[in-house]
Amino acid sequence: MKHIDMDVVVIGGGAAGLGAAVRAKEAGARKVGIIERAEQLGGVLTQCIHNGFGLAYFGQDMSGPEYIHRFITRVNELDIETFMESMVLSITPDRVVTAVSRNTGLFSVKAGAIVLSMGCRERTRGNLVIPGTRPAGVLTAGTAQRLVNIEGYIPGRRTVIIGSGDIGMIMARRLYLEGGRVEGVVEIMPYCSGLIRNENQCLIDFGIPLYLSHATVRIHGNDRVEGVTITPIDSEMNIIPGIEKYIPCDTVLLAVGLIPENEISKSAGIVLDGVTKGPVVNEKMETGVPGIFAAGNVVQVYDLVDYVTMAGEAAAESAVDFSQGKRFENKYRITAGNNVTAIGPQWTTGESDFQIRMRVRRPIKKAEIRINGQKLKRVLGTRPSEMMSVDVKQEQLESILNKDKELQVEVLDVS
Repeated sequence: MKHIDMDVVVIGGGAAGLGAAVRAKEAGARKVGIIERAEQLGGVLTQCIHNGFGLAYFGQDMSGPEYIHRFITRVNELDIETFMESMVLSITPDRVVTAVSRNTGLFSVKAGAIVLSMGCRERTRGNLVIPGTRPAGVLTAGTAQRLVNIEGYIPGRRTVIIGSGDIGMIMARRLYLEGGRVEGVVEIMPYCSGLIRNENQCLIDFGIPLYLSHATVRIHGNDRVEGVTITPIDSEMNIIPGIEKYIPCDTVLLAVGLIPENEISKSAGIVLDGVTKGPVVNEKMETGVPGIFAAGNVVQVYDLVDYVTMAGEAAAESAVDFSQGKRFENKYRITAGNNVTAIGPQWTTGESDFQIRMRVRRPIKKAEIRINGQKLKRVLGTRPSEMMSVDVKQEQLESILNKDKELQVEVLDVS
């Protein structure tokens, strides 16, 4: 088995991984490598041909391939080693990565520090437990996106999309533009679960129906999807009987959320957060295992890819520091309080200024972010689909901490 030594190894070559690898090299790491299981770098952005990328990072409106191409170019310029079509089998707590590829065979990498950036995967029909048969024509929105944008196939002519996630709404527009008919987007919540801009640009602008507070109760068809039955639900998520609606269709796309890809994280003994489903990290993006850092959607699902890249860069800077001998100590716990669901980081070392990212439980017109009762920020128009953030200054910590040395974050409705 081939053995390799590296200063920093990055697992995953998407937006977070490429940003991490480039920043690690720029920050002084001599040997940096990327292990990627796909045939090419770029992750899901290679199939995201729509615009909306790069506004926060580059100040330009770009397509997914345009955005990621800039980082691939930098990877090549910096001579960062890439291991393509390579599957990571395990990671040990002492930072040994075991992987296998068709070209190299079985190999191991001993790293000074590791950055996890495996991204996330889509929830499937199995996660939803929708009754009905198992006909052809049921697939995730991301799979449909690849079929249309990369492979050149249209999955169907009459489509119903379950869930109003961003990929689902973008595919509603894409299928419409390709001459298909989108019968509707069915959302179980009383609000859209994607970004407002996608609701406006992909659904409203094209007259595609959005069924809020509706559940899909059955998928019909034997060999091929023939239709779905949807029904309204009340505020307690109970089905309202007697007013079901049958929608004929030949394709069902699922856009019902993402799950961080953390199976190999568990092999290193990394503790996962019960809400985000990603690793518990501090503001340095270090997991509970010293020297193993994580960034991007593998930690918590982001809205914008620009922030995913920035998280990768932050993790890389810390990884380089660790590989050069610096160690980090978690001092203060960060917890979710009133009206807050997913939150990160979950710890802070207290060494520097940092940012807390969170999501709210319900839409709020005027919100106020508080930590242990102290007001830090006012926000207009927030909802669960959009990540919020608040900056915390190092000099504020002592005055904010409660008696348990915790930072409890809450979002109050001050409408």
